Amino acid sequence: MTDAAISESVQNYYGEVLKSSQDLKTSACCTVDAMPTHLRSYLSDLHPEVVSRFYGCGSPLPPVLEGRTVLDLGCGSGRDCYLLSRLVGETGRVIGVDMTQAQLDVARRHCDWHAERYGYARSNVEFLQGQIEDLASIGIADNAIDVVVSNCVINLSPDKKQVLAEIFRVLKPGGELYFSDVYADRRIPAALKLDPVLLGECLGGALYWEDFRRIMQDLGCPDVRIVKDNPIALDDPEVSAKIGMVNFRSITVRAFKMPLEDRCEDFGQVAVYKGTLPEQPHFFDLDDHHHFETGRPLRVCGNTADMLGASRYAGHFDIWGDKSTHFGLFDCAPPNKSLSIKSGAACC
Repeated sequence: MTDAAISESVQNYYGEVLKSSQDLKTSACCTVDAMPTHLRSYLSDLHPEVVSRFYGCGSPLPPVLEGRTVLDLGCGSGRDCYLLSRLVGETGRVIGVDMTQAQLDVARRHCDWHAERYGYARSNVEFLQGQIEDLASIGIADNAIDVVVSNCVINLSPDKKQVLAEIFRVLKPGGELYFSDVYADRRIPAALKLDPVLLGECLGGALYWEDFRRIMQDLGCPDVRIVKDNPIALDDPEVSAKIGMVNFRSITVRAFKMPLEDRCEDFGQVAVYKGTLPEQPHFFDLDDHHHFETGRPLRVCGNTADMLGASRYAGHFDIWGDKSTHFGLFDCAPPNKSLSIKSGAACC
């Protein structure tokens, strides 16, 4: 099956086969309970049609978005775009990209409805039809985006490395990629990768985690952080019979466009969270093993210090120390949540 045929299969599944999230056979593409508590109240301000056509595996909505430009890859019916519209505020901008016309039709017809709901003079959301592997063709320039998000979509692409390369092209220096996707504990057999149902259910195209890590390292991003990690149950008998030998997980990751090292190095640095994020007054979690309590100093590796001090989070942290003195490797081991999904690189 060619890349074009894979894209056509995905478009058919999401444009014609699925009429609502109730039609999904697994939980892989629809894990709504992952929404953070402080964002759940915003769901009531979304148009019901937008919510009913949502297919996602996580909640890739990071903090500190006021006034920023955010790009949502594979935006579908626009649920996350309209949540982001509220989070970036009236001065911010949200761009949603999708290749499926039927999904974009749903998203576009509710722009004015949401703007009025939020009290905006005009909508700050724009929906573009195109391939996420070629963002230049729809006018997204180099170094133009503060944050790129995606919700269970990159696995559907026939050329995932090209998607990730495009992301780092359009991100501003210090910008953040924050996305949720489905990952496998092994490489998917070739025949199953092309199964229309498995592909559409976000399983057939799931990357083996180690292959994802290698792609990111090749693109100059050697330190990817796991934020959330949840197993996916294959409850449908037909799906389980085909691919039940593979263990799948829904993982939310964050990565930054900045020069980082491939190992955690110790420079004697310390980070202190100021408690200045409105919805997180008591703590901030950078990832699954960096928990910053407000006001409590925490020793960090050089990469973590840069992620906090050279990104849009800088105003919310005090970073003590610099990189003038090196003390060797930093002991920065993540929790052993899984024996099969580890990063092998840096702090994650």
